[in-house]
Amino acid sequence: IDEARDFFHQHNNHFPELETAAETLWADALDGEDDLDYALRRHLKRVHGFAVKVMPLDFMPDMLWRYDRHSSRLFLSEMLDHPGRTFQLAFQAGLRAHRDLMDGIILKAGVTGDEAAQLCRLGLANYFAGAVMMPYERFLNAAGKLRYDIEILSRRFGASFEQVCHRFTTLQRPGSRGIPFFFLRVDRAGNISKRFSSSGFHFARFGGTCPRWNVHEAFRTPGKIVTQILQMEDRTTYFSVSRTVARTSGGFHIPEQQLAIGMGCEINQAHRLVYADGLDLADTMRVTPIGVNCRLCERVDCNQRAFPPL
Repeated sequence: IDEARDFFHQHNNHFPELETAAETLWADALDGEDDLDYALRRHLKRVHGFAVKVMPLDFMPDMLWRYDRHSSRLFLSEMLDHPGRTFQLAFQAGLRAHRDLMDGIILKAGVTGDEAAQLCRLGLANYFAGAVMMPYERFLNAAGKLRYDIEILSRRFGASFEQVCHRFTTLQRPGSRGIPFFFLRVDRAGNISKRFSSSGFHFARFGGTCPRWNVHEAFRTPGKIVTQILQMEDRTTYFSVSRTVARTSGGFHIPEQQLAIGMGCEINQAHRLVYADGLDLADTMRVTPIGVNCRLCERVDCNQRAFPPL
């Protein structure tokens, strides 16, 4: 897992070859289509020869998708929402058409372990899926005009809140860059399951986050955006946006998984975000001093630390 995380960090979470491949797919099969889900199904059938079928929970109680080689069919769980189904179709399109390209990127980066290579391959297929759902230039232009309004972008591109936030971190094309964002996904216990940074924001390799960061506060107001101005120990200041997202459950008897998404940028870019409207970004009283996490923090004046200052 660490080797795979280092792989994406070294590439600044941007892969031009996959962006080009996604744009080629759009030009050849998807451009002009109103329903991306239907267009991808048709593409997979025509090019790769397999059909897609949505299955009841009874048949797939423990899986969201499964590919059956014998019948050449991709089964998707009915519990996947529409953005999730579209993402899985784009994921399969990328994995089947561009596996050699992905393996070449991994080999060139020097990833050696089989398990690490597999994780990197899955991550690259996920990257490709995001690039298909939110084509680079179209998405970047829309994000700029809408001032990175996640809700509107989600509707416009048929993507989830988390997918849009993740896509923000990949907009690093030379000569056509978006705002450098950091991104984090955390559960109620503080476990970090996904993290990316194209902004220089400091994440710990192990452990949770700073309790002063209101990404944890988002759980108290599910579905609502909360903002905060953060300052790291090196005096770098960031503007943060956080909100909860819910993961697909298995019905009434299986609790819904709730996660919090935290993302943001350096304070000098915050005026470009709709979420900073009405805020005095120069007000030092609004700044919350934070650290990487309690074990690594040197602040001695914190009343929320779990361990002694480093």
